[in-house]
Amino acid sequence: MTEETYTVQICGLTRRLPLFEVAPGVRIAVFNMLGDTEVVEAIADELAKRVPQDVDALMTAEVKSIPLAHALAVRMGLPYVVARKTRKPYMVGAMSVEVLSITTGAPQLLWLDGKDLDLVRGKRLLLVDDVISTGSTLAGMSKLVQEAGGTVVAEAAAFTEGNDPAKWQHIIAIDNLPVFVG
Repeated sequence: MTEETYTVQICGLTRRLPLFEVAPGVRIAVFNMLGDTEVVEAIADELAKRVPQDVDALMTAEVKSIPLAHALAVRMGLPYVVARKTRKPYMVGAMSVEVLSITTGAPQLLWLDGKDLDLVRGKRLLLVDDVISTGSTLAGMSKLVQEAGGTVVAEAAAFTEGNDPAKWQHIIAIDNLPVFVG
């Protein structure tokens, strides 16, 4: 059986993304940059030119967008914070917010380690994600930043997703991935 794919151009690089059925008759192109150093570096180069420079730190949610947040933070000379999906025993003074994950289809918590509070409190943050499908992870990170006393300045991603790209016009993204229906 041949795997169906969707071909994308990412900052001059070609990638074939596997199509995955998320509901009967609805498929998405799965973008996973983990391990694809060439793509991560190219996206970070491009986003670094387009995101606001007047930020104090970046925030991303674990796991797939961590390499992008790291590469972008290096280019910008800034620290980054990872919103964790599980509380680890070593996290002291952690805080959490609830979000509905499109990946798991269930509510989950996003955790901010107490050691990272000083990187957020009173600071201006850029949120970074891999693919923005529903915006629930961004909303969770935004709520986490707000509850920690910070301000979200902008949101960036490798891709937005959906058949109405105008919905995501406020997101600084490389491109939009369609949802395949039928």
